[in-house]
Amino acid sequence: PGQVAAAMLLIVLSAIAFSTGENLIAAFLPEIARSDNMGRISGFGWSLGYFGGLLTLGACLAYINWSEGRGGEAVDYVPVTLWITAMIFAITATPTFLWLRERARPRQLADGLSFIRHGFERVRDTMAHAVHYRDLFRFLLCLTAYQAGVATVVVIAAIYAQEVMGFDSQQLILLIMVVNLTAAFGAFIFGFLQDHFGSVPTLAGGILVWIAAGAVTLSADQPVHLWIAGNMMGLAMGATQAGGRALIGRLTPVARSGEFFGLWGLASRLSAIIGPLAYGAVNRLSNGDHRMALLSTLSFFVLGLLLLLTVDEQRGVRAGRENVS
Repeated sequence: PGQVAAAMLLIVLSAIAFSTGENLIAAFLPEIARSDNMGRISGFGWSLGYFGGLLTLGACLAYINWSEGRGGEAVDYVPVTLWITAMIFAITATPTFLWLRERARPRQLADGLSFIRHGFERVRDTMAHAVHYRDLFRFLLCLTAYQAGVATVVVIAAIYAQEVMGFDSQQLILLIMVVNLTAAFGAFIFGFLQDHFGSVPTLAGGILVWIAAGAVTLSADQPVHLWIAGNMMGLAMGATQAGGRALIGRLTPVARSGEFFGLWGLASRLSAIIGPLAYGAVNRLSNGDHRMALLSTLSFFVLGLLLLLTVDEQRGVRAGRENVS
């Protein structure tokens, strides 16, 4: 207790490590999936991730209840829940290191050229030829927009449920667990739909569900309405997160998957800053009106939908195949 600076440093380092790992793992998608099954493979991954989150949450809650029953306080059980989370993370990550094999081979760099310099040169070259990847970059803008909405909902959902709808802690925990289940279902089902109908129509459907869920939340005056909206959001969250990653995989040249999935990660992180900041600003300007702030969040989904309609998936796939160097 009291080691605030050390805790903040560790949180920053863990966030950097997690983000880097997420990008690198996602970059394997074009290697382990074909173009015609990329949606369902991405969906499988997200579904398992949501179940992993439920497993971790359940284990932590079980320990907290056990500790409180023996007179333990937060200072006693919170550090242990972090160890539980780390242990589950390590166990579930181990198969990747044991059995996942790369098809790509390391490239030889020119004399005097470092990997860092080479990486920046590749990104500069990509930006200089962005017109060749215009559908991919349009989708990155689309993803930044709708993910800003998703990130905002994730951040403020608990606050909204408690302050606006009057949920207590037990109701809130149960809602979070149920939403994780519907998110796993959404990622799984929409993955098949994406492979069958195409990425753009399926993602558009997911974003429309987000907008509808937001409308239900805005008009909600009873807890049951928030339960309905929450499960709609879970379904849409699984669909858009798995679907967005799969579409990036389809539009990305395999030889540059690490680079483009790095841009995907950057877009996701930017959206996690933009969305909550916008919500907070509107909430402050409206004297704490959470419904008004939520209405502003819906604009991110509308913008994302409009940007998505400018993406030509087949043209983007052809561009990725033609520009593979």
